[in-house]
Amino acid sequence: MTAGQALAGVGLSIAILVSGCSPGNAPAPAPLPTANDSVTVHRIDYTTRGLGDPAQNWGDFYLPAGPQAVDSIPLVVLIHGGSWKSRLGATTMSPYARDLAAKGMAVYNIEYRRVGSGGGWPTTFEDVADALDYVVELKRQFPQITTNDELVVGHSAGGQLAAWVGTRNRLNPNEVGSRPLFQPTRIIALAGPLDMVYAADHGDRHVVAVLGGTPQEVPERYQSVDPIQNIDPAIPILAVHGDADRTVPVVLSQRYIDEVVRQRGIGEIVIAAGENHVSIVDPKSPMYARILDTITDVSIKTIAEIAVDFRTGG
Repeated sequence: MTAGQALAGVGLSIAILVSGCSPGNAPAPAPLPTANDSVTVHRIDYTTRGLGDPAQNWGDFYLPAGPQAVDSIPLVVLIHGGSWKSRLGATTMSPYARDLAAKGMAVYNIEYRRVGSGGGWPTTFEDVADALDYVVELKRQFPQITTNDELVVGHSAGGQLAAWVGTRNRLNPNEVGSRPLFQPTRIIALAGPLDMVYAADHGDRHVVAVLGGTPQEVPERYQSVDPIQNIDPAIPILAVHGDADRTVPVVLSQRYIDEVVRQRGIGEIVIAAGENHVSIVDPKSPMYARILDTITDVSIKTIAEIAVDFRTGG
């Protein structure tokens, strides 16, 4: 079965399964079902490199209804935003997770420690790297998913984190998040602060808080995780940004995509008229359905097809 076929004819009901897949007692793979009657959701406790926090080091893993043949279901990873602060969590991306699963995709919606709940530098970035590396274990437990050509989607601070995880393979060995076990091949950043130095220099205190200083005080941290300083021209990235966003100005996506294009990379920006920072991920927004379709489209197309689409505005 092709990925495109796996995206058709799935049910909308959801069965919730809480399965503690923790590092110490990771279960053996269950017998592979021939089909799921409904979307299933598994609570995953991912491994951390140091002392973790079970209340925050987890992800919700969604499997669609329908056939479950080996290597037949494309995976998308979701990273929520919230200014890297603890007031918002992974549930903000749950509508996308449910709706993408209903479209036939496997979805891994991750939680991580943030500023105010044990996160900040470097813990937030280590957690996100560890959550992504756990995809290798997800593949062992759920062989029906594909993990060799996958998409990561992030909103707000999660957009920065999504862009960063896409280039972890280019980090030096001593940098946070280096030597990834799982490497995505395409990225979508929704209202992401993709130029962190510019943001910090123009008053974004949240960037300064998560990195523990200004670009002048901790330049090496910005160099390591700032998306605009870590572009991989081979990885397609789509930036979607509302022109009414006053939390993360659209100029941060514009500057980033301009630099991707300057480096002859594969990038495109979609500016959503009238959308603000929150409405862009609101299921009631007209943009929501368009973003769902875009995620599906970017997930199943080849890199060459995406490059053509970006170049022609397709």
